[in-house]
Amino acid sequence: MSPLLKLEDLSVSFATPRGNLRAVKNVSIELQKGESLGVVGESGSGKTVLSRATMGLLPSTATRTGKIIYKDQDISQLPRNEVRDLWGTGMAMIFQDPMTALNPVRRIGTQLTESLTVRLGMSKKDARAKAIELMKRVRIPDPEGMLKKFPYQLSGGMRQRIMIAIAVSCSPEMLFADEPTTALDVTVQAQVLELLTELRKEFNMGMILVTHDLGVVAGHTDKIAVMYAGDVVEYAPTRQLFNNMKMPYTEALLKSIPRLETPTGTRLPVVEGRLPDPTKNEPGCSFANRCPYATDKCRTETPPLTDGGNQHFYRCWFPIGGGK
Repeated sequence: MSPLLKLEDLSVSFATPRGNLRAVKNVSIELQKGESLGVVGESGSGKTVLSRATMGLLPSTATRTGKIIYKDQDISQLPRNEVRDLWGTGMAMIFQDPMTALNPVRRIGTQLTESLTVRLGMSKKDARAKAIELMKRVRIPDPEGMLKKFPYQLSGGMRQRIMIAIAVSCSPEMLFADEPTTALDVTVQAQVLELLTELRKEFNMGMILVTHDLGVVAGHTDKIAVMYAGDVVEYAPTRQLFNNMKMPYTEALLKSIPRLETPTGTRLPVVEGRLPDPTKNEPGCSFANRCPYATDKCRTETPPLTDGGNQHFYRCWFPIGGGK
């Protein structure tokens, strides 16, 4: 069966005064219809740029190479207006900050019905009825009253639910969720993630869930791609990755998650150091300067993406637990 989405050697760079900034480097991943992929990494690792590049939402300063195959069509070669025709019905995105993604001077009802009238050609009456139905589906109380409110009158959790309702309003086949739980408390985070999982199964959507937290993707994805400095450094089915992770960076991310059993006052583990300068193309593993297991080979020779079997790929000379 052909994948819903397939990226082949996708790279994105930006022209800056300091030089060419390589944000995404030769990423190749694929996603089936109804499947969920978690893209995990620190801020600056290229997660959001990868999603925006796939949807054609990059600024004019960006250069994109590689293929983006959506439903057997290479959309990377399409004119921008034809890619725009896919938005809403083909692909949709839940943006990172609902407070800035929603228009602060327009009522919720106007923003929610816009895509329904523009993309699906609904009348205002039908769009209003559909908007109320969508808000009920994302568990927003008093949906009719909500139509008249402005974003500033809503809590962070309610604004995020509105963003989800807008994104799924035209029943897209592919959904990008960019840090959908940022700035939400733990209880609301869990509710939003459960809601996204329910909607994905209901609409049979492919979903890419972008986050910095491995804990977020643990129970809500089928596969995980770990990104670091623009590279995919580990790529595996979710259970396989957690049971047998190979990349030291993945291990460091997992260790940095706070745990309930940790005694009060204990200092949380962190990934020491900083991401490498994205304008410099230096030899060796990009994680070598922060890796506790690094050797001279790691600092001088760039590791390839190795097939470890069982659909598990990693980019490391000395993987945790040995090789294949």
